[in-house]
Amino acid sequence: MNLQGQICVITGAARGIGLATAQALIARGAKVALVDLDFAALTQALNSLPESQALAITADISRGDDVARIVTETVAHWGSPTVWINNAGLARHRWIPDYTEGEIDVMLDVNLKGTILGSQAALRAMIPGRSGHIVNVISTASLRGIPSETVYCAAKWGVRGFTQGLAEEAAAHRIRVTAVLPGGVDTAFWDDASQREAPKQLFLKPEHIADGILRCLEMDDFCVPRELVLRSLDDSDFSVKPE
Repeated sequence: MNLQGQICVITGAARGIGLATAQALIARGAKVALVDLDFAALTQALNSLPESQALAITADISRGDDVARIVTETVAHWGSPTVWINNAGLARHRWIPDYTEGEIDVMLDVNLKGTILGSQAALRAMIPGRSGHIVNVISTASLRGIPSETVYCAAKWGVRGFTQGLAEEAAAHRIRVTAVLPGGVDTAFWDDASQREAPKQLFLKPEHIADGILRCLEMDDFCVPRELVLRSLDDSDFSVKPE
């Protein structure tokens, strides 16, 4: 995919991985609709980007009517989306007995339901043109259970399973689907991590994930990068400690 002139939607785009990806896409000549629930942060992000290539849409991606409005506003501004990146996500770090029902609901709604609704909207927009690329930013938490992130893991395991099925259905319409699984990334995700200390000095930067996403988008259409795992070399699962 030549990213020049592509019409992209990114959820959770006011900061972190979403904003870094928007900046990288715009640098390649793409047009980007930045979606976020945080109006103030979204406005600040928009002000740092070229006006002709960036659009801000305040929306709750766990609500179907809001997701439909994302498509409507993007189409009215530029046309039908050709790239859709489901990046929005959040976590509450708790020991299992300490989660409130509200915390469980919001994590399932944003991480899982929001990805499903966004993928539905993307498919409906892309199927008529029989082209497009959906990227679901998941997490390596979809690969293993992590203490104090159990509900987050449950949501991300669901997203990974959904994405595998989505890829099979979308392929019939010549639409590519890629799952991107970042390990630890230095973002606001860890602001609530009171249960354990996050070794941010060992984490990836949002720009690393954005670079991986762009590489997937730019690959030959004949090749489908189904799943990309991005982790720091110092990730504890990879490091070998000398005896």
